[in-house]
Amino acid sequence: MTTTVPAQRTIMKRFPAGHPRGSRPADEYAASQRIQGTDAQVVMDLDTDEFLVVANTTITH
Repeated sequence: MTTTVPAQRTIMKRFPAGHPRGSRPADEYAASQRIQGTDAQVVMDLDTDEFLVVANTTITH
């Protein structure tokens, strides 16, 4: 029997929110990862004031 655990996020890269171009560097990095087949998204971490590029990972047992 195969069970699937809910998706977990892996932080691929961090970008400072104070960057002069805002979230654009994170968006560009995420887009390049999506081209390579990774489901990358940009999220904002308010505690650290950073944009995070994250990928969903599903663990199958």
